Amino acid sequence: MPQEHYFSSDPASADALRTISVRLAGRDVQVETAGGVFSPGHLDQGTRVLLDEVPEPPASGDLLDLGCGWGPIALTLALESPDATVWAVDVNRRALDLVRRNATRLGLVNVNAVLPQDVPDDLRFAAIWSNPPIRVGKQELHALLEHWMPRLDADATAWLVVQKNLGADSLQRWLAEQMGDRYEVERASTSKGFRVITVTRDA
Repeated sequence: MPQEHYFSSDPASADALRTISVRLAGRDVQVETAGGVFSPGHLDQGTRVLLDEVPEPPASGDLLDLGCGWGPIALTLALESPDATVWAVDVNRRALDLVRRNATRLGLVNVNAVLPQDVPDDLRFAAIWSNPPIRVGKQELHALLEHWMPRLDADATAWLVVQKNLGADSLQRWLAEQMGDRYEVERASTSKGFRVITVTRDA
């Protein structure tokens, strides 16, 4: 049987829910996870680095968590910006179900957990936070970023965390070449083997 990946659209492994304790937006919370999603047993190191490095998100507007998994980034955005609309996007339907469960558990009403095609085409984002799915392969990853990065609003920034030994520096160079003069691509920080890369759209 082929190995199942967390970026599969419909994971086939047993849907056994588990509850874990994590710290999000400065508070200790309990969330539900399950097999067949990315990092089901804990908050992964890359996401922790990202959440420790990003500034406060915009207080309003549409905010995107790209490749949301069970939802640590989306939930943080929603907790920190209750007046914003958070879009948690993933191809994994189980992950989206977990995000919805966790938003309900935390009393959050500003989270939309949806498949990529369910995000309105004309939507522009005041911020994008993402631990992108590097292991899908370079071609798919590039296509993913080419689709979503241009949907930044003017003066908005995407924050991406990528493991250094999984090609963070080459991805930063590719983004700088691909995005063109209207975008500024920078390395914001390096921590625990991860790079945090920013993509900012000009006004």
